[in-house]
Amino acid sequence: MNASRTYIEHTADILFKAEAGTISKLFEQCALAVEESQVELAAIKPKEKRDIVGENENVDYLLFDFLDDLLYYKDAEQLIFSSFEIDVSEDNNKYHLHCVAHGEKIDTARHEQKVDVKAITMHMFEIKKTKKGWEAKVLLDI
Repeated sequence: MNASRTYIEHTADILFKAEAGTISKLFEQCALAVEESQVELAAIKPKEKRDIVGENENVDYLLFDFLDDLLYYKDAEQLIFSSFEIDVSEDNNKYHLHCVAHGEKIDTARHEQKVDVKAITMHMFEIKKTKKGWEAKVLLDI
């Protein structure tokens, strides 16, 4: 399965669906969807990097927390990311995330902002394993 992300029509917020052959690639597609909802990714240069780690018994909550961490960096440090090296593994009934996110501080002169994502919501949030790989739906509050 090719990794992809598509946006689904929604009245007030941003809803997207991501698909990938592996759980790590699914997390990457979700991260890219969150970031590209806010700014053109092609304009973001990999000047800075941040390590993001997490663990949870529930893969849904691991993804939710990871995407929420991306919003934290945007709000607290004005960082937006354009590429990700992600490894999600499972052992001892826990999922573990290690991510190196590459990006830079938002520069309004160079980065055309689209919308400001306020939060990741649990409404309509889902992640599931399919016959072809993994799939997720995420609703972003704008």
